[in-house]
Amino acid sequence: MRNKRYSRRQHYLETILNVALLGGHVSALTYHLGLHGRLGVTRHTLALPPERRLSQPLKIAFASDLHAGPATHKRIFDDLFAAIAAEQPDLLLLGGDFVTGPARHVRQLCPGLAACNPPLGKFGVLGNHDLSTDEVLITRLFEQAGVRMLVNQAHALPAPFARVSVCGMDDPWTGEPDGAATFAGAADVRVLLMHAPDGLLMLNGQRFDLGFAGHTHGGQIALRDGTPLHMPHGPLCRPYHYGRFPLRDNGELIVSRGVGCSGIPVRINADPELVICTVQ
Repeated sequence: MRNKRYSRRQHYLETILNVALLGGHVSALTYHLGLHGRLGVTRHTLALPPERRLSQPLKIAFASDLHAGPATHKRIFDDLFAAIAAEQPDLLLLGGDFVTGPARHVRQLCPGLAACNPPLGKFGVLGNHDLSTDEVLITRLFEQAGVRMLVNQAHALPAPFARVSVCGMDDPWTGEPDGAATFAGAADVRVLLMHAPDGLLMLNGQRFDLGFAGHTHGGQIALRDGTPLHMPHGPLCRPYHYGRFPLRDNGELIVSRGVGCSGIPVRINADPELVICTVQ
């Protein structure tokens, strides 16, 4: 466990909540009642400047905050992997918080991930919930499923996208983020993968073209206009709680509502989503 802020009190509260969720029976009920929301696909297109345009479009799938555990019914993962298969992306990016509670819950995700075979690979970063449990087990099982976990490092894609690097940053508050290391050796076109929008605070002037983050769940419970009623820790979570944000002197940031539920097995006006972004 690398999360030094995770307290004994938090552990006890999670244990009590998990007992109250009856081993997943409550989340099964809320899923079938539609209170998990319905997973959809949100599409974006990013046009790079003409001098940096890719030789062909790059289709990226991004999924975050799966939260395998008692608060998220397993059927939502079937919905997710079916959507990924239907979209046939070139690249799959995963934004962390794969579990809530013990790391063993990540086993729910591994068969579906192993069945995903985008031609350019699968990459992930760890979130605060992952770093509050056995992140070594999560990393090992994901790597067995073909997911390469990035901790402050860049990975160049193969041809015909050799000008593109995926730059994965460690969680900004519970990990050990290093902006310089994240972009070291990166190619000209840079895709930033991080768990929370607060990773922007750790950049120290590094440039990227497209960033992906989760963590916020879009509030998980929001008003009809999408205004979140509660936000997780982080000064940038509310201003960047959901959507697409052009950043001054940098690229664009896409923040996803994620897939699973944290705490309580309910989503209101914050439906789960798979993000598809085509870079041209």
